[in-house]
Amino acid sequence: MSTAVQEPPATRPGRTPIVVRLLVLATFVVILNETLMINAIPRLMDSLQVTEQAAQWVSTAFMLTMAAVIPVTGWFLQRVTTRQAYATAMGVFLAGTALSAVAPSFGVLLLGRIVQAAGTAVMMPLLMTTLMTVVPQQDRGRVMGNVTLAISVAPALGPTVSGVILQFGPWRLLFVAVLPIAGLVTLFGLRKVYNVGEPQVSSIDWFSVAMAALGFGGLVYGLSLFGEREGGVGLGIGAVLAGAAAIAVFVLRQRRLQRTGVPLMDLRTLGHRTYGLSLALMAIGFLAMLGSMILLPLYLQNLRGLSPLQTGLLLMPGGLAMGLLGPTAGRVFDRFGSRPLVLPGTIGMMLALGGLSQVSMAMPYWQVLGLHALLMVSLAATFTPVFTLGMGALPAHLYSHGSSMLGTLQQVAAAFGTALVVTVMSARAGELAAEGVAAVPAQLSGMKLAFLVVAALALVPVAVATILPRRSTAAES
Repeated sequence: MSTAVQEPPATRPGRTPIVVRLLVLATFVVILNETLMINAIPRLMDSLQVTEQAAQWVSTAFMLTMAAVIPVTGWFLQRVTTRQAYATAMGVFLAGTALSAVAPSFGVLLLGRIVQAAGTAVMMPLLMTTLMTVVPQQDRGRVMGNVTLAISVAPALGPTVSGVILQFGPWRLLFVAVLPIAGLVTLFGLRKVYNVGEPQVSSIDWFSVAMAALGFGGLVYGLSLFGEREGGVGLGIGAVLAGAAAIAVFVLRQRRLQRTGVPLMDLRTLGHRTYGLSLALMAIGFLAMLGSMILLPLYLQNLRGLSPLQTGLLLMPGGLAMGLLGPTAGRVFDRFGSRPLVLPGTIGMMLALGGLSQVSMAMPYWQVLGLHALLMVSLAATFTPVFTLGMGALPAHLYSHGSSMLGTLQQVAAAFGTALVVTVMSARAGELAAEGVAAVPAQLSGMKLAFLVVAALALVPVAVATILPRRSTAAES
């Protein structure tokens, strides 16, 4: 098969190139699976005879694999063609999905989820790198709005989609339903996706690969343990410290390799001020989104007595609003820059989290829905321009490294957000229970404090938004 760069089909001004459309669709399908199993935990416990802590690993292992594999994608995407990267990612994802669907035991299911995640890890960096290469700067905001649908709305809708599917059959149906959709997307994509950019043959430093896997994987693993009741915190702290040490070694190694031109993850991306600021803002945004995704189902199901399906339907409008407003936010950014979007978006995020810190047993469901929708709309107004600003600040040869760093940070922020809210909630609830407070009021107080802590962290994006430029160019390089 020739690896020559193909002449891209003509695209009218203001239209999204077909290669980007296909990659957005494929990325949505694979990232949806990151949170698809959240509602299936009780079914897994009953079907495969595993504990709740063990069953949680179907989500934890997916996130951990993503964090470990994504750092390698910067090197991988520079080495292969767009079509080869697409075929590899979707082929691996399909293999993992099929294995999960027929898994005879929990161990095989876990292996299938790890294989799924390995394919998923390639898709977001591939999408971001291709978009930045083929889309003119004046159209990037609009197109990046579609990317928001794939990488932000997909995990937000995962629990809702799984809640609906689980009404019709066992947990295996989650994979059986995804398999033909992913297969059709793969086949259609292989017919239409064309190669973008020239592959670059380069060596890979396997020591860096090992340090990245141990560092980022260890960090995510350690953070995920904070939610376990017995012995999790001590082991979690140890894993986090070990992961942080491995990341420090990884950073030193990359700085040394940058002098020879072949780092696994080029840290010179962080030297671009706008990219660095965007990275910080995105991290808090993902932390807030995943933290609320953990707390709200616990509140609605454990305290208010809603079913998983009812919970998913209540939270669905916020996820849909986020997806529908992403392209609109992109068009506003293309015309007016970041200022009319990012500052109001970060303020809205802070206000929504502050409002959720007042949850009670009597709070009307429409108010919960409204606050969640405000949070999702605010994140849509923030993510689209910040993605565009950050990636646009990088020179073309750093696009793949910038997108892989963003993807890695997304997984770490998600794990940190989950660990933070669960730890704060559990600590507060345990403290009140020791004072003789009943279980439900104690847990409710813990949830309120967790939302309040995340709302306080949301002050950071507001401060960052005030110093972000309206637009960025690669001239920063």
